[in-house]
Amino acid sequence: MTGGIRIKIKMSLPELIEIVPLASSPEMEITVPGSKSITNRYLILAALANGEVRLDNALWSEDTQVMVDALRLLGYKIEVNLDSGESGNRNLIIEGRGGSIPKGGTPEDPMELFVGNAGTAARFLTAFLCLGKGTYRLSGVARMHERPQASLIQALRDLGYRIDSENNKLPLTIHAGGPTSGSCRVSIEESSQFASALLLLAKLGGWNVEIDGELGEKSPYVAMTSSLIERFPNQGGRLEIEPDASSGSYFWAAGHILSADNCLPLKVARWPKSGWQIDAEFTRFLPLPNSVSRRDDLGDSIMTAIVIAPLAGHQTQFVNLERLRLQECERVQALRTELTKCGAAIKETGDTLTISPGELKGAEIETYDDHRMAMSFATIGLKVPGIRIKNPSCVRKTFPTFFYKLAAPTPRGLGATILDGQGNKLKAEDLITG
Repeated sequence: MTGGIRIKIKMSLPELIEIVPLASSPEMEITVPGSKSITNRYLILAALANGEVRLDNALWSEDTQVMVDALRLLGYKIEVNLDSGESGNRNLIIEGRGGSIPKGGTPEDPMELFVGNAGTAARFLTAFLCLGKGTYRLSGVARMHERPQASLIQALRDLGYRIDSENNKLPLTIHAGGPTSGSCRVSIEESSQFASALLLLAKLGGWNVEIDGELGEKSPYVAMTSSLIERFPNQGGRLEIEPDASSGSYFWAAGHILSADNCLPLKVARWPKSGWQIDAEFTRFLPLPNSVSRRDDLGDSIMTAIVIAPLAGHQTQFVNLERLRLQECERVQALRTELTKCGAAIKETGDTLTISPGELKGAEIETYDDHRMAMSFATIGLKVPGIRIKNPSCVRKTFPTFFYKLAAPTPRGLGATILDGQGNKLKAEDLITG
């Protein structure tokens, strides 16, 4: 439900859509779904709790559904209810099992768990399952099998757990059981999720976890994990999940590039103030400064900033982008390639992108099955004529209602026109992918 109106969910969108620019930004507040990072962390903590946990405003997308499906397959009871205020959310009720992790299969016939391309599910479940009983096999899509996992696997092996993998990536087989306490060190140079996975299970496993690289315990997503663990009601209770700041960045950016005086007429409702999400800082970077760091300034929303940078009126450097190369696609290369198609003057030097100001033109955007590529380029499509997005359904990973939000009339959306590949106008209610 959104604004009291029931909308239908399609499994997929047209293979190609075109965003028709808006003349100006609507003056409004828009809602975005709950935080993916918080939802998946809370799901793990809720499964370990000693009582029933209700998660309000939980994101309902491919990444969170993967986690829910895995926990249900393991035997956890999870009730899923509609959220009357935001169609991209659900209210979840989880029956915690007091730290008891249901038994898996046998070495000959392991329990199979599929994580898609959800990095949080892949990393968190790897640590989670080590504390179960029996044998489990984790696998995902081809890209997930390419993404790093070695530092986490090594840390768990150092704790005494047996994990079989041909190349220290997925697919992997976990032979659960073993020590009840121990110490390990984990490097988060490639992903902070390695440390978060260990910290979420550290109390149950009796683990002492030391963190190396990329600011260690002060890494924004590691600090988020520690804060959520500290405030979580282990005996059960009710928690409200704040909006996803990375998802909100597209709307702040849209309002900025559509405004003639750098004001922000388009706002995101209930903008997070907890300090947990680094991307809640996005509004401080509008207008864009001369330099932005993926390590120190922004998380995933730096992709939004990169895509609107040609419109900034000055040269902008984006530095410390190495982690972008290891995510849903090789994002540094993908951003450079697709912005170049749009006429941007962009230079890649090491892990830095330098973008000069200039006019952009329409182009057919390859999304590389990466939700953030699709949403970032759709954002500039609200300003630049002729932006066509291939495989728009990939937004289901974190924001299935994104294109609905662009097309729905105010106050539910921005009221933009979206066309299919043949130039036919699409109805807003047909732009939700599930």
